[in-house]
Amino acid sequence: MRNQSFLLLIVFVTVLLSCNSEYSAGKRRGYFKIDFPEKKYQLFDKPGYPYTFEYPVYANVIKDSMFFDDRAEDWWVNIDIPRFNGRIHISYKPINAKNLFDSLNNDGYKMAYKQHVDVSTGIEEKRIQTPNNIGGMYFDLGGNTATANQFFVTDTTKHFLRGALYFDATPNADSLSIVNDFLKKDLEHLINSLKWR
Repeated sequence: MRNQSFLLLIVFVTVLLSCNSEYSAGKRRGYFKIDFPEKKYQLFDKPGYPYTFEYPVYANVIKDSMFFDDRAEDWWVNIDIPRFNGRIHISYKPINAKNLFDSLNNDGYKMAYKQHVDVSTGIEEKRIQTPNNIGGMYFDLGGNTATANQFFVTDTTKHFLRGALYFDATPNADSLSIVNDFLKKDLEHLINSLKWR
């Protein structure tokens, strides 16, 4: 009898307390609407640079002056995309006795795999061959990596250029996928429009 009274008291208090709160339905799952700009390109053709390429009109090319507290090379640039908090790092090295092709080529692979292999869900390598007879490799990285898109291009005798797209945000493949896909087309256009001097 005593147990029944105690149980009845608990049920009564629970019902009494639950009746005072308002019911609210859970939020429906949704995503931010992103209005993408129209794809238009402009030419990067600065005197003294050993390359030219086309980049989006909604981006800015800025000379890269620092690289991990060291002075960046003379022909390094960043392509800032403020609308998406994105940045394409472009590094260039001439192939010569100091910068051997095999070493630069190996570095291109190391940069794609070194810091990303542990967090990546997969790295897909795609061979590049542009209309301007420039070859290279494109790395499509899956998962929550710092960069999902990296590449290098070269003529194997004089020029070696590497690029990587980064966002000023915590890596989240689900949230960034639509913007990554949009900017990937800009990377492909940059690569296909690249010319050596």
